[in-house]
Amino acid sequence: MSYAGPDFEPSQPRRPRRGPLTVALAALVPGALLGWLVYETVGGPGDGDGSGRATVRSSPPAASSAPTDDGKKPGASSAPAAPGTSASAATGPLKGKVVVIDPGHNPGNFQHTSEINRKVDIGTNRKECDTTGTSTNDGYPEAKFTLDVAHRMRTLLEKQGATVKLTQDGDRPYGPCVDERARIGNKAKADAVVSIHADGSGAGNRGFHVILPGAVHAGGADTRAIVAPSRDLGERVAGRFVAVTGSAPSDYIGDGTGLVTRKDLGGLNLSTVPKVFVECGNMRDSEDAALLTSGAWRQKAAQGISEGIVSFLRG
Repeated sequence: MSYAGPDFEPSQPRRPRRGPLTVALAALVPGALLGWLVYETVGGPGDGDGSGRATVRSSPPAASSAPTDDGKKPGASSAPAAPGTSASAATGPLKGKVVVIDPGHNPGNFQHTSEINRKVDIGTNRKECDTTGTSTNDGYPEAKFTLDVAHRMRTLLEKQGATVKLTQDGDRPYGPCVDERARIGNKAKADAVVSIHADGSGAGNRGFHVILPGAVHAGGADTRAIVAPSRDLGERVAGRFVAVTGSAPSDYIGDGTGLVTRKDLGGLNLSTVPKVFVECGNMRDSEDAALLTSGAWRQKAAQGISEGIVSFLRG
């Protein structure tokens, strides 16, 4: 998802915070060792403009699965209850919990430019239904990446007992639009929604970041009830993403925290359930692209995000 483009794309009681936890982040840069920040849980969550520091929270990992081959499409549920939804969830710590995974964009969007360019209401204003997403310089599309990670996450979360629904599974010609993506999570009464993306920033910009909803109360949008739980979800996802993938937070947005708050995304503005976006890396940087195109790394990304969701839902 590129920041230069248009919009891309639950209310529940605030969970008590855990005791102090830290995540030590380390990353090597050419010619020097850069010591990453140690994130410590202090204070309560709040809204911001994306430039302030924020806490990245970590917790013990959930059960993991071995990486699958690049060419395989993991996690397809047999006999699903409904399109994009898992079959009856197995027993596990997340039994009774509903997770919606939102794979950003759609592989068919580029063939439906007029449809995805039409404007939809995102509460604060009107923006495009969707976009084609970005791609690596070698042509690996963001839409293919997001769907692959979503399938891997579905497998992991179902093993934890969750009921999992995808906003799209490559089963429609384009979309859904950003407002419909939000409605899918709302209608499912999801306990957590995570939208999967990859950025399209300039070459040399590296790392992941998690986008949190800001406090919006305008038009049909009212995120005030989900700001705090969404931040909790985002902090946990960021913490586990670092721990599992070894990737560092973005070096070009978020001031090194890996967390950014935005008020211009319809998928967040229109959500009534805890929701975050995860930009897993920058497709336009060759080093990040090498990770994003690796099936083994995508499995780690799926595991890290899933562990963050499990941590959030278990409180």
